Amino acid sequence: MRTAKRSGNFFLCLLLNMMFNIEGIIPAAGLLLMHFWLDISLWWTAGAVAVWIIYLILWMFFIGWAGKCGAEKDAPKENKNPYS
Repeated sequence: MRTAKRSGNFFLCLLLNMMFNIEGIIPAAGLLLMHFWLDISLWWTAGAVAVWIIYLILWMFFIGWAGKCGAEKDAPKENKNPYS
């Protein structure tokens, strides 16, 4: 039976995380509105978006690392049951 690959899905996971954590873009939207209202630089908006994406990437690496830590197999143990 064919199974799915377990690697190479980084950008798919990033896009899904961006959809699930859309509230992280609120500061950038506020800065964009301030650009039109107070004429501040657009670089502040780009910086807020970059910080949001970097946060999501770091969170994905942390969750992936935690998942790998829990998936380690135990070494085989000696059977000490005399009835088996």
